[in-house]
Amino acid sequence: MNRKAFDLKLKQLQRQHQKLLRRPNRKLPNGNGIFDRYQFPVLTADHAPLTWRYDFDPATNPHLMTRLGINSVFNAGAMEWQGQIVLMARVEGWDRKSFFAVAQSRTGVDRFEFWDYPVRLPDFEPQETNVYDMRLVRHEDGWVCGLFCAERHDDSRPDDLSAAIARCGIARTRDLVAWERLPDLKTHSPHQRNCVLHPEFVNGQYAFYTRPMTDFAATGTGDGIGWGLCDDITHASIEREQIIDPRGYHTIKEGKNGLGPAPIKTKQGWLHLAHGVRNTAAGMRYVLYLFLCDLDDPARLLKAPGGYFLAPEGEERVGDVSNVVFSNGWVARPNGEVFIYYGSSDTRTHVATSTVERLLDYVQNTPEDGVRSSVCVQQRCDLIERNLRRLRGPRHLRGRH
Repeated sequence: MNRKAFDLKLKQLQRQHQKLLRRPNRKLPNGNGIFDRYQFPVLTADHAPLTWRYDFDPATNPHLMTRLGINSVFNAGAMEWQGQIVLMARVEGWDRKSFFAVAQSRTGVDRFEFWDYPVRLPDFEPQETNVYDMRLVRHEDGWVCGLFCAERHDDSRPDDLSAAIARCGIARTRDLVAWERLPDLKTHSPHQRNCVLHPEFVNGQYAFYTRPMTDFAATGTGDGIGWGLCDDITHASIEREQIIDPRGYHTIKEGKNGLGPAPIKTKQGWLHLAHGVRNTAAGMRYVLYLFLCDLDDPARLLKAPGGYFLAPEGEERVGDVSNVVFSNGWVARPNGEVFIYYGSSDTRTHVATSTVERLLDYVQNTPEDGVRSSVCVQQRCDLIERNLRRLRGPRHLRGRH
């Protein structure tokens, strides 16, 4: 390729990239009343800056090849930052390694652009291989803290190259650029993934939501979403974990469950977004669900609607790990609007929008899981009867049993 052709191809790439970054996103019609989906993902592999992927020097890259490819952008932490929405995205390269990168938008639903450089997270130990799924929280202590999965090979099983150990990594920052890496969270569980820091002190202590498991990934090896306290986040250690949201047989969280982002504080309680996993003939299915905890005692569950809140639809069902939605980031704005960011099939990042009022209505007035089919049928029949009475009056009910 001569220099003229090289420059032309580079300009074409730049124009295509800018067109993607400036593409408006629109709310999809016919929502479910709880939240609204949007037409396009807010972040994909193609959103990654060209400077991350290409060598622009024709002497060292005469064919303008991709040198360091991006495979996927998903599972983003989120927060409001200096009047904009920032996402702490999990970016995965063609080499399968994940890293963190900040993308920002004024609208929260489109026009996200990455900062010039990925996050330079300090190394913790030579054995640490991969980091991902950061939860961002602005803590009462004045720091912005990020909790994430820090993965390394399980050297006790040298012949199994899939054997891994998951720990909760902890870092904190003042500006989202310079990060201080703290020691990993210590618990009695051999594995900790999907850990979240509560945004306020509880009885003068730091509070963590955990997901204790005896196996790195296998379903059925953990009890549910845990809760524990510690005195010092710079040497975080939890001696006692209590399960506040357990798994349940024949539910959306039969296999395993974990908390998503830090909870939203409302007048009615702490509003939580979590993921539930169950095994199917096609593999594990991930969905999202909500629950509410007490304001004064955040470990006490108040309300838990039955079933899922959000499940994969359409293209969300297809990707590197199909039939999965996962969230570790949402933002509640002062006007009550809520932006919910979720990854689909470990490939891309979407947004859904709602309000605190609508989410609380959903949590507080949706029936809990009936556990048994007969109870679930009765719940539905009760709803039908109320609706028919309103539409027709009691004398016109049909098919009652």
